[in-house]
Amino acid sequence: MTAPAIDLTVHHKPQGVSDRVAFGFVKALRFCADTFFAKRYGHRAVVLETVAAVPGMVGATLNHLKCLRRMEDDRGWIKTLMDEAENERMHLMTFIQVAKPTAFERFVVVAAQWVFYLFFFGLYLISSRTAHRVVGYFEEEAVISYTHYLAEIDEGRSENVAAPEIARRYWSLPEGATLRDVVEVVRADEAHHRDVNHGFANEIAGLPATQVAPCPPHVVLEPNWKLAA
Repeated sequence: MTAPAIDLTVHHKPQGVSDRVAFGFVKALRFCADTFFAKRYGHRAVVLETVAAVPGMVGATLNHLKCLRRMEDDRGWIKTLMDEAENERMHLMTFIQVAKPTAFERFVVVAAQWVFYLFFFGLYLISSRTAHRVVGYFEEEAVISYTHYLAEIDEGRSENVAAPEIARRYWSLPEGATLRDVVEVVRADEAHHRDVNHGFANEIAGLPATQVAPCPPHVVLEPNWKLAA
C-alpha cells in the first residue's frame, strides 16, 4: 500500500480572534518542540503523538454528553473523533518502536498528556470552534514535521530502518516496508485530521466546508464485544 497524494500547502488563514488565538498557541508549541527536540524526529514524534491523541477523545466525550443532554444526533462527529484518537495512538505505538524513548522522555510524555488534557478539556468547554482550530493548526505543523523527517531519511541523516511490525499490520504495509513508508502514511493521516478539524471549526463558525484529504486505508480495530459475537 502506498500513501495517498496530499496537498502539503494547505493552510487555514486565521480569521478573527478565535483563529488567531489557536494559531498563536500552536506556534508556541512548535517553538518548544523545535527547541527541545531539534532534529530528533523520532523522539519528537513519541511526545507529540501522545498530545495529538488527546483532542479526539476529549471531543468525542464532550459531544457524546452534549447529544445525550439535548437528545439529538451527533452527525457522525463522535465516531470520527474516536477514530482520530485511535489513529494517533497507533502513531505513538509505532514510533515508540522506532525511537526507544528514554525514561526522561517517558516522564515528559506523562506530564505533557495530563497538562494538555486538562487544557484542551477546558478549551473545548469554552469554545469548541477554537479547540478544533487548534487541532487543525497542530496537524498542519505535523505535516510539515513529517515532511522534514522524510527529507532527513532521504538525505541519510536518519536511518531508514525496517518498518515496525505493528505499523505493517495496521497500514497493511508489505513485508519489506521501511521507516520511510511509515512516515509517508502517518503524514497522510495527519493531513486528513488537519482537514477534518478545520472543517469542524468551519461548520461551527458557519463557514463553507473545505476539501478533506483522503485517509490512508488501515485496519479497523474492533471492540472485544464484536470479536466475541
